[in-house]
Amino acid sequence: MKTHLKKASLLMTGLLVGGKLFAQTPDSLNTKNYVQPFSGGGSFRTWTIGVHGGLLTPYTIFGTNGRQDYRTPKSEIGYGAYIQKQFLPGFALQADFLRGQLSGENGRAVGTIAAGSSYTTKLDWSAALKANFTLANINWYNHKGAIQPYISAGAGYAGYKVTTQDASGNTLASSNGTSKEWFIPVGLGFKFNLGSGVNLDLGYQVNFVQTDNFDGLNVGGNDRFSYAHIGLEFALGSSKKPQLATYNPVNSMRTEYLWKNQQLQAQVDAEKAANAQLRSDLDATNANVAKLTVDSDGDGVIDLNDKCPNTPAGTKVDGSGCPLAKPVVVVTEEDRRVVKDAISNLEFDLGKATIREKSFASLDRVARLLVDKNFSLKLAGHTDNTGSKDLNMRLSKDRAEAIKTYLVEKGANASRIEATGYGQLQPIASNKTAAGRQQNRRVEFTLY
Repeated sequence: MKTHLKKASLLMTGLLVGGKLFAQTPDSLNTKNYVQPFSGGGSFRTWTIGVHGGLLTPYTIFGTNGRQDYRTPKSEIGYGAYIQKQFLPGFALQADFLRGQLSGENGRAVGTIAAGSSYTTKLDWSAALKANFTLANINWYNHKGAIQPYISAGAGYAGYKVTTQDASGNTLASSNGTSKEWFIPVGLGFKFNLGSGVNLDLGYQVNFVQTDNFDGLNVGGNDRFSYAHIGLEFALGSSKKPQLATYNPVNSMRTEYLWKNQQLQAQVDAEKAANAQLRSDLDATNANVAKLTVDSDGDGVIDLNDKCPNTPAGTKVDGSGCPLAKPVVVVTEEDRRVVKDAISNLEFDLGKATIREKSFASLDRVARLLVDKNFSLKLAGHTDNTGSKDLNMRLSKDRAEAIKTYLVEKGANASRIEATGYGQLQPIASNKTAAGRQQNRRVEFTLY
């Protein structure tokens, strides 16, 4: 019996030590029942209930240690149940119930009791509150725990009845009632996940009873007994939520990092593909490049977007390449009267381009008209045939330019005034008479 228990205890210890190797299933990006880091307790199943059965024996993994009252411990059936609340992935509180029977033979000689006695302790009930610490379910590489090694410790209270017999089977003593005593349970084990809400529980527990008469003999040290069990644990709550005991918060942070890294890489790859496609489209043929650059008529709008190709050079166009509509200029009779008055009052020094002072007032009114209505003005200078043709051409040009200069000084737009000299080439009367020559010496004003 001792050999079997030693093997069982060594197996349990090996599973506990090797838990980090066997406790989890690698699943770095598994999203089933995934919970984001730092989620509240409502995202998990934290309550579980369990039932178990196994062997109760006065022998423990610590051996007799010179204090075992009965040299031949026996194994009896025990069973129990518990309810557990998980507060952290690695910490839970468990309320445990246990009952069963313990027995042993070949007792020591104590006082009037001869050697070779035996005993039976009926454990009517025991209740304990234990702290469970889950191990090896925190690392970077595994999404959730598949096997959780654990250790536990706590305090309990038990009710029991003891019967002792001598070597011949005669009853030496029997409890008249139920004895009650405190005990300290210390255990280890592991839980294997059979499904999303069902776990197989294998455990071993040593119970240190705070008395020496748990087996009916007082030899000089408190009694103890062990319980090796197998059971099933059931998680309470929605099956869509993972168990907190199997949750790996460290790996969930790694999963979030990998997801974001993958999303960023996908965006970068998509942008690279789009840029490559754009370069391919731009470099496909010279014709495609020409469509994006050629402006055949030089109007500033490329042929690809030019709805009015071949517009004359210098033509002002809109965004589609079509000529801008010319503004409608309305010249009133009053406007013509102002210009006519300026022509009538216009005088120059003899043979010069110097405007006489009496012409200033009427020219000022023309300047205001050009400024206010943004008119354009054409000035055409003419002379009679007195003198050489070259002299007359120069004089007519200078007089037209003199008027333009005066109007610009009064605020008119120089770009909207055209000054041209025609000399003696366009007479309106005969140069044979003084009256005719007087009419030919003129400057014409044309508003538009």
